[in-house]
Amino acid sequence: MNTAFPDSRRTHGFTLLELLIAVMVFAIVLAAMNSVLYGALRLRNRASESLEQALPMQQGLAILKRDLENIVMPGGPLSGVFQTTAITNLVGGQSSPDFYTSTGLIDQTSPWAQIQRVSYVLVDPTNRAAAGRELIRAVERNLLAATMQDEPAEQWLMSGVQGMTFYYYDGTQWRDSWDSTTTDPTTGLTNNLPKAIRVLIQLAAPETGRALSAPAPVELVVPVVVQARTNRTQQAGGGSR
Repeated sequence: MNTAFPDSRRTHGFTLLELLIAVMVFAIVLAAMNSVLYGALRLRNRASESLEQALPMQQGLAILKRDLENIVMPGGPLSGVFQTTAITNLVGGQSSPDFYTSTGLIDQTSPWAQIQRVSYVLVDPTNRAAAGRELIRAVERNLLAATMQDEPAEQWLMSGVQGMTFYYYDGTQWRDSWDSTTTDPTTGLTNNLPKAIRVLIQLAAPETGRALSAPAPVELVVPVVVQARTNRTQQAGGGSR
């Protein structure tokens, strides 16, 4: 006679404690995934903002460098004297001297030469809530004195600029002004250009727009390869580089 014994293996469900532990583990994993995703998105947004802010700066510096590299000898038929004053522009207005540079494009609709007069101006931003000012490149191509002068063509370069300063290297030291009509005491020549030009661009702080809390200025140093050989105006090696 077979005696039936009860099966000791019984099917048990999850207890409340086990469910709570599972929910807690799932919540921790979900929170960790959310934290990683949020950090990645924030890093991507910061990188995108940095690239968007750096692109106008890089383009503006490239244009400024090109203008200074292609500066022409002063006193020519289409190029005036190179005269400056000590400018440290923190209030807006023209922030550079008038540069005569051979960066103009020749086309059929504008019968002007390559030489053009370029200056850099700080103006108030169109967005009044923005910090700093906007840097504008003003270009004049009609340099013939007998013709009617046109209004300078303005090109926007960058925003968030607090100030802009130019310095001129005479071979021994940096100076804050330059006058090409004076005679070089070492060579006895006039129509001289500096050996190099240094530009300091002070960026405005995004929070306050004050120069005191702004980052370190952006520095650009450009050597000037065109120099006077005689008292008459001529280019050494050409103005275009």
